[in-house]
Amino acid sequence: MHRMLVTCFAHYTDMRTKQNLITCLYQIKLAGSSKLVTVTWSRSLISQDFSIHFNDQGSLCMCKVEMKPWFFCNRKGSKRFNMKGNEVFVFWDLSSAQYICGPEPHGGFYVALVCDGDLVLLLGDLKQEALKKTKARSLAMEPALLSRREHAFGKKYYATKAQFGEHGKTHDIVIECHTGGGTNQTKEPRLDVKVDKQVVLQVKHLVWKFRGNETIQIDGLPIEVFWDVHNWLVNPSTGHAVFMFQSSMNGRVSCPPSSVLQWPNALGFKEKKLFKSRSCSSSYRPSVLQWVGGSSSFKNIDIASPAGLSLLLYAWKSE
Repeated sequence: MHRMLVTCFAHYTDMRTKQNLITCLYQIKLAGSSKLVTVTWSRSLISQDFSIHFNDQGSLCMCKVEMKPWFFCNRKGSKRFNMKGNEVFVFWDLSSAQYICGPEPHGGFYVALVCDGDLVLLLGDLKQEALKKTKARSLAMEPALLSRREHAFGKKYYATKAQFGEHGKTHDIVIECHTGGGTNQTKEPRLDVKVDKQVVLQVKHLVWKFRGNETIQIDGLPIEVFWDVHNWLVNPSTGHAVFMFQSSMNGRVSCPPSSVLQWPNALGFKEKKLFKSRSCSSSYRPSVLQWVGGSSSFKNIDIASPAGLSLLLYAWKSE
């Protein structure tokens, strides 16, 4: 009995950890050159934290801020670290941060990154407070959000928000999946993707089309949607589905390179080849999404010509 309780608690903690993790990849201008930086928001049963990673040609720099619920002093502060001779400062104020769901604040906060007196990254809605605190010059180049990875739990519906295009509005995205389980054993599995309550993609005969991709239109831009729901059909209690929404900076969706993004393996996913695109040429072979072990690394990313926004959604079934 004791072993069963420990196993159940460990499984619950693991599921909650996966759910409460959001990682964003930004392109910023730092010390005169373009850099890639990741910002990760996470929350566990006893703490909440955010971390900032740099990986500049194999040199890894990291700043992590952990906030305990019973301590309030570290919800506001600053840290300094050195990256190849450049002093980088991180300022944050989450003392009045507002949360809707998940570990990422919705408003009432700022996280600022400063180098050589320049504000190179600003997250949150308290811009004036951040400028006053950091005494830094305003952003010389607006950071570009290249990719966002998050987790969603549900029985049938999985929701997130995304902005496609530099000046586009934020859209509500809902994924509805019927896998034929429970009381719907006779209902044929299908997948619906809704944007602002409008169905933009419907996949029927999901048993045969459990992996694939289609192009949809959002704000006049072509968005390539990839899906892999094989785990839901085979082992829904422990497996997760993966969805990817890929936009393009120039309004054209091109086939992803052999390694679009190789994320830090924070959740223990092994390298996995997922999708074969129907819309790409026959010469295209490699995977769209890959997870690799080891430290935070981003390989084969053309910083000068980013491909656009990639939204990765890991969908987990909860009973």
